[in-house]
Amino acid sequence: MIEVKNLTKRYGQVLAVDRISFEVAKGSIVGFLGPNGAGKSTTLKIMTCYLPATSGKVTVGGLDVLTQSLEVRRKIGYMPEAVPLYPEMRVREYLMFRAALRDVPPRDRKAAVSRVARQCWLSEPEDMMRRRLGELSRGYKQRVGLADVLLHNPEVLVLDEPTIGLDPAQIRAMRELITSLRGSHTVILSSHILAEVEQTCDHLVIISGGRLAARGTPQELRRQVAGPTHLLAEVRGGPEAEVVAAVKALPKVKSVTADGRDGSGESWLRLKVAGEEGSDLRSELFRLVAQKGWQLRELTREVSTLEDFFVQITYKQNVGQ
Repeated sequence: MIEVKNLTKRYGQVLAVDRISFEVAKGSIVGFLGPNGAGKSTTLKIMTCYLPATSGKVTVGGLDVLTQSLEVRRKIGYMPEAVPLYPEMRVREYLMFRAALRDVPPRDRKAAVSRVARQCWLSEPEDMMRRRLGELSRGYKQRVGLADVLLHNPEVLVLDEPTIGLDPAQIRAMRELITSLRGSHTVILSSHILAEVEQTCDHLVIISGGRLAARGTPQELRRQVAGPTHLLAEVRGGPEAEVVAAVKALPKVKSVTADGRDGSGESWLRLKVAGEEGSDLRSELFRLVAQKGWQLRELTREVSTLEDFFVQITYKQNVGQ
């Protein structure tokens, strides 16, 4: 649905985007990630016809964003990080105005506004649609911005930090809304909330320093995190030195750290066990505890997160510049 080929953007001597290439399949939800200043917003603005590229090409549904920009804009709903609103207009008035600009037929505009008001939680309280935009909180302004981009039911949604200003319940509702669009819409989501991206997106594209750093599914990227796996365990029944030595003697164990007793008076020993990369030592540790007649209160495997990968890959990219 979207194809980016060797995209480059310069602002004078500053190279903001450096020959990045990726594709977005139709009906998928793709997370577009990167640290501040990585070139995310610049790329999204080029993709949505707000900025011209210095070189390279972007197509949306086979249409070139530079030479066929009007046709591309009909296919796209773009919500920027800072939603531009007219503060003196009322919510319903603004959405009706935007529906006209988006070529929604006059007979369908009221229904379209009612639909997006329900989708974006603008129907309550009852007077919300009559309030002036300048009087709204940051969260409600974000809702109005999202409602705006859904008015013409576009094939592609480009959402730049859509959850800024939303409370936890609204963030969850936003996630559910975006997830419900899978299949019927193609969604590109830029966000710094990696947990939300991981739960929502099918694929991820990460850029750093204007260059493509990584891409793949969240599961594929998590598996690329280098370093040993870790177990956290709480054991009782033997002297600290004996417990640590026995655990350290297990195959594929690289190190064992004892964090001391838990202070509850029950003498539980907290252990952090580092194993070789890709290993899972839970079964071996459980069998050891059973053989020794010790007690086991906790046995948890620390799993690499998307945040671990993000920090690691962007750090490597920046060091290599």
